[in-house]
Amino acid sequence: MRATPRAVSRSSWSTSPPAAEVPDLDELAGRLAAIAEDLADAALDRLRQTADILRAGGEPDPGLVAEEKRITRARRAVEKAATLVGGTASAGFDEGP
Repeated sequence: MRATPRAVSRSSWSTSPPAAEVPDLDELAGRLAAIAEDLADAALDRLRQTADILRAGGEPDPGLVAEEKRITRARRAVEKAATLVGGTASAGFDEGP
């Protein structure tokens, strides 16, 4: 005989963690800003590698160039998230209703 599955209440689906475990928005914004700095360092490293190749008379590695562009796009997205989470006003961002 199979057991009948018990109904799961909706309240158990959205159990929130205790308030002490939820980070402050300013803390999150700071962590995002630190991640953006790490991404900027990674992008600069790729640019330096490309510059070294060019100085040596070689052709830039297309994979390296594409990686730098991806990292830069990610950095910009993280910077935008840090600005939005931190609540600082920034020109060009429409916060909407």
